[in-house]
Amino acid sequence: MHIRDILKDSKPSLSFEFFPPRSATAWEDLYQTIRELEPLRPAFVSVTYGAGGGTRELTHDLVVRIKQTTSIPPVPHLTCVGHSGQEVMDILTRYAAAGVGNILALRGDPPKDQPDYDWSESGFRHAADLVSFIRKFNDSGAHPDPRGFGIGVAGFPEGHPTTPNRVDELDFLKAKVDAGADYICTQLFFDNHDFLDFRDRCDLAGIRVPIIAGVMPVTSLSGMKRMAELAAGARYPAKLIRALARANSNPEAVERVGIQYAAEQCAGLLDEGVDGIHFYTLNRSHATREIYHSLGLGAQA
Repeated sequence: MHIRDILKDSKPSLSFEFFPPRSATAWEDLYQTIRELEPLRPAFVSVTYGAGGGTRELTHDLVVRIKQTTSIPPVPHLTCVGHSGQEVMDILTRYAAAGVGNILALRGDPPKDQPDYDWSESGFRHAADLVSFIRKFNDSGAHPDPRGFGIGVAGFPEGHPTTPNRVDELDFLKAKVDAGADYICTQLFFDNHDFLDFRDRCDLAGIRVPIIAGVMPVTSLSGMKRMAELAAGARYPAKLIRALARANSNPEAVERVGIQYAAEQCAGLLDEGVDGIHFYTLNRSHATREIYHSLGLGAQA
């Protein structure tokens, strides 16, 4: 199903993100998570792509299995790093043959062991280049849907880590949309004001595609630290830090605080008419299910 139809039929859309596991046990754990979340009827699920394309085959296998065994439309991530045009063509051809209808096009991160990665060795320097390539694939008629792949891109409410100039940042985002993106999915954030200001600035920049808000509940203090690293310095509001401090490092209390905070955050976004909310699940279902129930969506489960 094309993302335009998904977002049109699901207002607001609620969706999840998974990452491909690397062990047999982790695969079984993920399938259990999917079984637990499928009754919530997400609009779609996205599947991440490791730095430098390191999980290329795992991502493909997970996407195809979700496509074949569930009713949830999968949206694989695809990054620029380390891929030639022919390699991306091959990946798109495989997904089209499997009936996958959508792609999230990202610039991506170089492998951690290549801090001085040479972008000139990649067939694509920017996400906008990848979006343009996918659009050309669509125009070729190689996809069974006459519209081709639906295309998503990333947005950064707190600012892109490599673009300190916020004016340039919006110009780059608009370039991705103008190249053919159908929607924007944001990096995680913890202060709704950041998202709402980002949404307003997108509107002023002439960006007219749906903007889906990325939310990740804090479920542990160690996870909070990892989040700050993965999200390139995610800002934690004082309100959240104070609440976590009151939990006094008690793991169950920390999780309850994180889920309650994320639920309040989601309720505020829904009240502001957000186009959708994308839950970064870390391949677990408990926090997302609890948030659904607190929002009055539990009857869907």
